[in-house]
Amino acid sequence: MEFKSLRNIESSFRQIRLFGIVFVCLCAVVAVASVVLSLNFAEKQREKIYVLDNGKSLMLALSQDMEQNRPAEAREHVRRFHELFFTLSPEKSAIEHNVSRALLLADKSAYNYYRDFTEQGYYNRIIAGNINQVLKVDSVVVNFTNYPYDVRTYAKQMIIRQSNVTERTLVSSCKLKNSGRSDDNPNGFIIEKFTVIENKDIQTIKK
Repeated sequence: MEFKSLRNIESSFRQIRLFGIVFVCLCAVVAVASVVLSLNFAEKQREKIYVLDNGKSLMLALSQDMEQNRPAEAREHVRRFHELFFTLSPEKSAIEHNVSRALLLADKSAYNYYRDFTEQGYYNRIIAGNINQVLKVDSVVVNFTNYPYDVRTYAKQMIIRQSNVTERTLVSSCKLKNSGRSDDNPNGFIIEKFTVIENKDIQTIKK
């Protein structure tokens, strides 16, 4: 009887040890699963961007892979530069504000145009004549096969005077290089070798 009792105790210890091992394994599985799920959750949270719409509403957008977004960002960068550089109102402070923001997106080649326009009295004529100039970009064509990227921009200018509206074509070329992102340059590009290829009147409409 005593030998049988010892065997029962030994069997019980084995069972306890087995249960202990199973319990430890289950705890390890739960811990590993918790870590994996937490990492996945954190990664998904990093893929979410909260965007303020004109400082009023909050909307949630899912970020995409940077390489997939790059073509759209390149076109937006060039479009934004042209809109800031060529959309002008008859106020000196507004002209300087727009042009200074545009020059942050480009190199000295764009500044050279600004300097030439200033020396030729272009901005002074806009102010004196109470002229509004509005630019609308029709298309931005970017060649991503070579770096720096070759860009061709097609746009229309509306020169609005008190008596008439003149519509002009604007075709420009430039090269686009990657740059650091900042508040002033959110897309992370810089425009180089900016050149106006064509800028001529299409029609003039009397008011």
